[in-house]
Amino acid sequence: MFLFRLLALPFLVSAVAIQTRTQPQRGPSPTITTTICPTIPTISPNLDLRVREQVALTNVAVDDIDSFTTTILNIIPGKTDSYVTIHPQTIAIAIPTCHQTITPDHNGYVPPGTCGAIWTYYPTFKAAVAFAVIFALLLCVHLWQAIIYKKKWCWVIIMASIWETMAFSFRAISTRDQQSEGIYLCFQIFILLAPLWVNAFAYMTFGRIVYAFHPSKSVLGIPAVTLAAIFVFLDIASFVIQLIGGGMASPTAPAAAQQRALHIYMGGIGFQQCIIVIFLVLCMRFQWQMDQVRVVRGSMLKDLLRAEWGPLQAALYVALCMITVRIIYRFSEFSSGITKGNALTKYEAYFYLLEATPMMFAILVFNLFHPGRFVREDMQGIWSVFCGKIRNRRGKTPVEGYDGDAYDLDRHKLVEGCNAL
Repeated sequence: MFLFRLLALPFLVSAVAIQTRTQPQRGPSPTITTTICPTIPTISPNLDLRVREQVALTNVAVDDIDSFTTTILNIIPGKTDSYVTIHPQTIAIAIPTCHQTITPDHNGYVPPGTCGAIWTYYPTFKAAVAFAVIFALLLCVHLWQAIIYKKKWCWVIIMASIWETMAFSFRAISTRDQQSEGIYLCFQIFILLAPLWVNAFAYMTFGRIVYAFHPSKSVLGIPAVTLAAIFVFLDIASFVIQLIGGGMASPTAPAAAQQRALHIYMGGIGFQQCIIVIFLVLCMRFQWQMDQVRVVRGSMLKDLLRAEWGPLQAALYVALCMITVRIIYRFSEFSSGITKGNALTKYEAYFYLLEATPMMFAILVFNLFHPGRFVREDMQGIWSVFCGKIRNRRGKTPVEGYDGDAYDLDRHKLVEGCNAL
């Protein structure tokens, strides 16, 4: 049930984003004017509000979009009694509305900069289907590997594969219905947030590498369980920030709202990259400590691959480097805004080269070097350890397989040599 809720999250966010935008077309902020009518109406016991609409004939040029203003008139009737006379008032709210001057083609495409344009190029249906199939195949392999290796925590990389598959499935659908903002927004949320699942899986995998192979089961004095918990928590924080920005960044939202959404999203991926850099420092510290424990005879790369845990550690580096390439691409794409002069938003090839392909390799590398092949010793999950601590404090039986006192005594005996490095 929990996994289904996570899968439904992008649909909920896209639905809320669409519902909260009553006028999705881009344009300037609405203007409000008030006019006072000189006539005195008939006495009415109740004050009511009447609304009617009229279309102003003045064109408004906003970001090269042909638009006009729709004026909504809120008429408040006056009231007269023995004490006071209130003249009727008319509140005029001018709302910019784009003017459809070009008929969409059979797929709903209109040129960028015109009313109803969602895509800044003509998206390719076959490419979207091809990557949807690729990620679906990677998903099937991860499901099979999680079953044969009996690793429950691999549901995280499975979710990453599902979100990528859903992203390109919605992209393929959107290429055939390019006037649907809801379909595009679902694609956008899935594609923007899917890499965070790969990040979380990398953090959880490294925690289990430390737990299984490091004599002290810690790095820089931080226990493996705590280490994984800290980075997963930071990844969740980045997820929330990017979810807010991605949900607001609709292509038909007002220009100011789009810019604000892009700033929020860029803040989220900037935070994500900072976490990755700190994490890589800890990975290299772990690798250096392990090299000091054993005899190093070859180069750093050869020695890494010869170690029992080395190929999996190298897979972590590859996955995080692929995500870094993708983050740099998104920074370059969004830093100059959605403009016609931005080549990254003008040509579809950049998306598949710098977004789709790196994420494909980031997930594929964990198929080739699955943690189940290298990590034999199971580490208690964050929730299990937390429940065990509570049960110990209450005098109840701790979680099976976890003895906090024995673990601490054993840890102090083994940690002396590694901490001295």
